[in-house]
Amino acid sequence: MGDRTFRIVEAIYPGMTQLDFTAPHTVFSRIPGSETIVASEPGGAIESEGGLIFAGTRRLAEIDRCDLIFFPGGLAVTEVINDPAFMAESRRLAASARYLTSVCTGSLVLGAAGLLSGRRAACHWAWRDMLTPFGAIPDSGRVVRDGNIITGGGVTAGMDFALVVAAELAGEHFAQALQLTLEYAPAPPFACGVPETAPPDILAEVKRRLQPMLPNRLAGVRRAAARLTAPVENQVA
Repeated sequence: MGDRTFRIVEAIYPGMTQLDFTAPHTVFSRIPGSETIVASEPGGAIESEGGLIFAGTRRLAEIDRCDLIFFPGGLAVTEVINDPAFMAESRRLAASARYLTSVCTGSLVLGAAGLLSGRRAACHWAWRDMLTPFGAIPDSGRVVRDGNIITGGGVTAGMDFALVVAAELAGEHFAQALQLTLEYAPAPPFACGVPETAPPDILAEVKRRLQPMLPNRLAGVRRAAARLTAPVENQVA
């Protein structure tokens, strides 16, 4: 990674899914020669979906640059991609970053920042098609790399994603040793972690549960996507 400390910025926001954030953070914070900064637009305490609170986050505006920027996903992501302050700071930091990364619906932030046009990206299976309005190419991979963009699929893919990043930054030997240290040897009790293997009745039930969220989430994506093509003078904060 060179002589300079490699700076990782994890950009979080209220309502994020904490496992999208905490699994990669566990890996990132152990990468040698790196500095991991947890930041948010307002700074201070950020409450995640489910009520866990992360205190002492830095303000994004206080950070001058980063080498890697990371966005977790969550149900609130379609709100944050329409937050002018969060998106302005995200674009600014992304401009200096060597790597642009996300887990789950965090890829919608990359899309809303105008960084995924013509690029392949992963997302949670239920919301993957929402990448299309940003000109991205939805990819069903658990970890997807397209140039300097590395994205992970839904929630638990964050560990796989982070280990891929660790191998990129510190080598496969380090990443494998860290995987062993963390005893990451997934053996799920049920073969239903993706739609392709889930029993039809389980898949139908989950789709029914998620369906009421679709209209508002899609509307948020469309608003954010429209800003990418609107003249600056016509964009409304």
